[in-house]
Amino acid sequence: MGEPVVVQGTAISQPYNPYEHKAAAPTDQPVAQQPASSSGAGEAQPTKCRDPIFALLLIGNVAAICAVAGIYGTTAFDQNQNTSGENYDGYVVAAFVLGAIAMVFTGFCLPIMMCIPMILIKASLIGMLILSGAMMVVSFLSGSIIGGIFGVVFFLIFACYARAVWSRIPFASVNLLTACTAVKQNCGVIFVAYLYVIVAFGWSILWSIAFVGVYDQVIATVNGENTINYGYYFLLFLSFFFTHQVIQNCTHVTVSGTVGSWWFSPEHSGCCSGGVMGSVIRTLTTSFGSVCFGSLLVAILQATKAVAQAARGEDGGSFLLCIAECILQCLADILEYFNKWAFVYVGLYGYSYIEAGKNVWTLFKNRGWEAIIADDLISNVFFFLSLSVGGVCAGIGYAFNENSFGGIFADAIDTGLSVSTTNAVLGFIIGLVLSSILFSTIGSAVNAVIVCFAEGPAEFEANHPELSRKMRETWLQFYPNCGA
Repeated sequence: MGEPVVVQGTAISQPYNPYEHKAAAPTDQPVAQQPASSSGAGEAQPTKCRDPIFALLLIGNVAAICAVAGIYGTTAFDQNQNTSGENYDGYVVAAFVLGAIAMVFTGFCLPIMMCIPMILIKASLIGMLILSGAMMVVSFLSGSIIGGIFGVVFFLIFACYARAVWSRIPFASVNLLTACTAVKQNCGVIFVAYLYVIVAFGWSILWSIAFVGVYDQVIATVNGENTINYGYYFLLFLSFFFTHQVIQNCTHVTVSGTVGSWWFSPEHSGCCSGGVMGSVIRTLTTSFGSVCFGSLLVAILQATKAVAQAARGEDGGSFLLCIAECILQCLADILEYFNKWAFVYVGLYGYSYIEAGKNVWTLFKNRGWEAIIADDLISNVFFFLSLSVGGVCAGIGYAFNENSFGGIFADAIDTGLSVSTTNAVLGFIIGLVLSSILFSTIGSAVNAVIVCFAEGPAEFEANHPELSRKMRETWLQFYPNCGA
């Protein structure tokens, strides 16, 4: 037997047998061999539905919107159908072409992130510093002294942050490399993410039909007067945000479960492997209630903020409503960030939402700043890459003019801009949205990698020794006693 490898203070004999430990009960989770420990490491849960009442709430929500759209929506759209004779054919064709181009360029970003992760993280950090400096300069040049002063403060804060986290870049870069490797070896999860987006798009259309119908026949006209019923507003916005949060978080849980399978059972990896499909099935069945639970909490805050925003518009910009709106936005952002980590535990172990939250608390108590810094540094990379893809698509879209595609833009709808400019804007939006889908998938994988490294370093060393070596070396740069 070879010399033991020390991973975060744990000696691992070679060869390591990942099946030495057993879960507490039969389960189909990807980490069935992961033991619980006094340090708070997760344990795969028995297979059963978690938080089912919240799944029923979502089903009831979708059914209600379908009914409302059928009762009120069709009439409203029949009354407001387009009779101008203008057509959108040219822009529809351009959208498909630009969408295909965006997906190709986004695909090129994956190997780039795997080849030069450290360079990308450093460049994005410097880029954020340059952007904050540019905003400061623009504020002063435009005569906004107060804005310029705030710009100086934020620039100095960001400069101090960049200096403080610069030494953490190697660890973040290995996290990004590991996440990209996991996604590449389970590329089917990317197609699953795009399917979720299609579902989200369909939900947006359905909800819009219901909203227009309710607004036209219920909200806007009461006793012949134009009024706003904030109760209807709240329920409609709650319905919209609830379902969108569920769809978004289903992607996150699916990716987390897939990364867990790759981490602990790499033999299940593949494009449409058991790791990918098993994670999808768990997300939409046994863990679906937990996803709905966390999503509903965020949706309540978002809906309340939307109502406050509408009320502020009616009230002429009330200062108190503005403060309330800011507080609600901060609370929603904090809860969304918490959910991002909680749903990793849901995807990995099959916890209920409350149990997952307890594990998040343990994670941040043990690893808090390292997890947050690595996540933040990598998010900057995704931001700039999305802007780059959007910029490329905008440039290609600008090349489309009235003569492109056989003159299909000759009688296109008048947008108030030239055909080239409209296509450039369309290309930028499409490139930004489609690239963000892939990068959000990798971002979910990064979060899962951070959690798995905290809880299963032994299995990582056994199944992916080369990546484990790189991550261990960068980790020991900051915590040398962990390898003692």
